[in-house]
Amino acid sequence: MPTNRKAKSDPTTARRKPARGGRATAPAAPPPASRRAGHGAPALRAPEGRGKYVYCIIRSSEPLRFGRIGMGVDPGEVHTVHYRDIGAVVSDTPTEQLDATRENVLAHERVNETVMRRFTVIPMSFGTVFKTSEDIVELLRGAYEAFSDVLQKMQDKLEFGLKVLWDRDVIIREIEREDEDVRRLKREISSQKGSTYFARVQYGRLIDAALQTRSERYVAEIFDQLRDVAVASRANKPIGDKMIMNAAFLVARDREADFDAKVKRIGARYDMLNFKYTGPWPPYNFVNIRLKLERAKE
Repeated sequence: MPTNRKAKSDPTTARRKPARGGRATAPAAPPPASRRAGHGAPALRAPEGRGKYVYCIIRSSEPLRFGRIGMGVDPGEVHTVHYRDIGAVVSDTPTEQLDATRENVLAHERVNETVMRRFTVIPMSFGTVFKTSEDIVELLRGAYEAFSDVLQKMQDKLEFGLKVLWDRDVIIREIEREDEDVRRLKREISSQKGSTYFARVQYGRLIDAALQTRSERYVAEIFDQLRDVAVASRANKPIGDKMIMNAAFLVARDREADFDAKVKRIGARYDMLNFKYTGPWPPYNFVNIRLKLERAKE
């Protein structure tokens, strides 16, 4: 079935289930000890009513600009705010809460995708806004060790999403062909003139159990076959009745082609499954840094 990589129109969001393999984690950043910018970083405040929207954290000690690709109807200039050798990628934005509209979410993703072409990124969650550049410097100062550790773990790694779907009716027909008990119950239901309640209940239980067993087998086999081309993997909750697998894979940048080829080979092998393959993304599913710092809206 199709395994072509899809265009990045729907950003992958971070989930809470435990990861398969390593997951970069870091402790919460402490509140700022002062309002003083560190290491020569300018204590800038955005224009009145404006804050600083943070897209991601990168390793860089040099001021950088990425162009007017930021959030908003009139996209702001995306630039960096630094502490030592790490930087936050930011742009000016209104301080009111941003709605998670398609346009805003895609703008957030557009910046992260632009930056990740050149840098390893720690993606920030949508809607992360601070009052001033000074606040961001305090964030970087307080969580410097945590950010440095995660940047090291995520160095030259990308995330890919893989969703696997099936047609339940097609799979049920296959189960009916293969399982004698299911076939017997189906014949019994079809032939009886009276009540078939108990036969239908038993038939439904057998079908549900067979679907669950088959789904788990397929998912385990796919994870196992991708293990040698991925650094880590994560199983997220499937969405809807047709989806049996909703996974994220952390892949070394220099193994991207190997991972891509392996997904296509697996997809060709399972002709009754439909593979939805997206990426590369920043490592949303493999970074978990909880931040405690005064936000612009607070």
